[in-house]
Amino acid sequence: MTSEFGRRSALRAMAALAGTAAAAPLLGQSALAQPGSGGDADALFKAGKFDQAGRAYEKILTTDPGNAHAARQRGYVGLLSNNFPDAEKYLTTAITLAPDNREANRLLADCYTRQDKFALAAPRCQAAGQESAAKLLAAFRGEPYQIHGDLARLPWKQLDPVPLMEVSLNGGPPKNLSFYTRVAPLTLSAKAAADAGLQVVSKDQIEFEGKIHWSYYGILDSLRLGEIELRNIPVRWSDGEARHGSDGLIGTWILYHFLTTIDYAGRALILRRRTPETARKVRADAERAGAEPLPLWLAREHLLFSRGSVVDSGPRVAGLNIGGSGEMMAGMTQETAKQLRVRIDHDRPLETSAGGQFLTTYPCYPREVRLGNATARDSYCYANDQPALGREGFDVLVHFSHSFYKPYNITLDFTAMTVHIARGKST
Repeated sequence: MTSEFGRRSALRAMAALAGTAAAAPLLGQSALAQPGSGGDADALFKAGKFDQAGRAYEKILTTDPGNAHAARQRGYVGLLSNNFPDAEKYLTTAITLAPDNREANRLLADCYTRQDKFALAAPRCQAAGQESAAKLLAAFRGEPYQIHGDLARLPWKQLDPVPLMEVSLNGGPPKNLSFYTRVAPLTLSAKAAADAGLQVVSKDQIEFEGKIHWSYYGILDSLRLGEIELRNIPVRWSDGEARHGSDGLIGTWILYHFLTTIDYAGRALILRRRTPETARKVRADAERAGAEPLPLWLAREHLLFSRGSVVDSGPRVAGLNIGGSGEMMAGMTQETAKQLRVRIDHDRPLETSAGGQFLTTYPCYPREVRLGNATARDSYCYANDQPALGREGFDVLVHFSHSFYKPYNITLDFTAMTVHIARGKST
């Protein structure tokens, strides 16, 4: 599957299941760059000033309504914040102006997929060249992601090297799953998929660490998560072996169907049905615990971003790599570390991999990394010079990783598109 939730998500999932350092962050260049003069829309977008960029693209479209690029980017701005009416309006305009534009079709497919409109997403995937994705989404009958139950609290059997919790696949015996926001659909080991009796709907080949692997996609009838059951959901698996006792990963596609609290301090995953009343209570509890609401953006089908800082950088776009494994608090490029005068230990290179790419990264020790009121000081982080894995189109200052979150609980609200991170256990 050539889509973002396919090839790249599969690579990350395989690395996470195999126990490699897939969480080692890879960032684009010039993470500290500022937008150019004149309010250039693309520069504003690249700098993560999304609201300003959206207004700038709208201004372009008032004088040049045939500008397919501006329409696509304005739609992308809406999609980042789950503003589906805006996203659909502008992305449909972009496709009308440029029907063969694969990126616009991919973004509109993502927009429909997030709303569980798989029948509308499938032809857009086909137009984007994502044939395996199109075949999978077109195979669904009935409502996907049917939620039965209102609240589930899944205790973790362990925290390191990866959090593990028990679930049931198609009514079978307990399986140990972890979670990771750098994968999209539910991702299983080959054995777990076979035990659940999954049938292949589509497949493709991927290259991972110099080897060719098959990745398979199907439909899971039932996923039991404590007191909640999900029915009719997409799933992927591969021929790679699982490690750390994990039978698979819960990805962002499941998490964004709920008001999700990842309670590191309390060692539990808490899933609540998304209702206005529940959201108000959770926000009030988080704010009483000292958690300021931070923006939440969702890009490339499943990647989460907010605003964070390194030393005295000021708030910039930051990646939220929640789950996975690793002892580092955060990661940045060596360029960013040098600009912020962060000490890099070049005498201790670390050979690792991320997304199927081998790379060399180095320990670095920023005085502070910050996400809202959550901080880590003089902590162990990574710095590398590799290009970004994704193609988000905007600069990312830093990625926060597994170990950063351990003293906190993190609530992801995909309706209000906010994230709260509070110290201690969730109430």
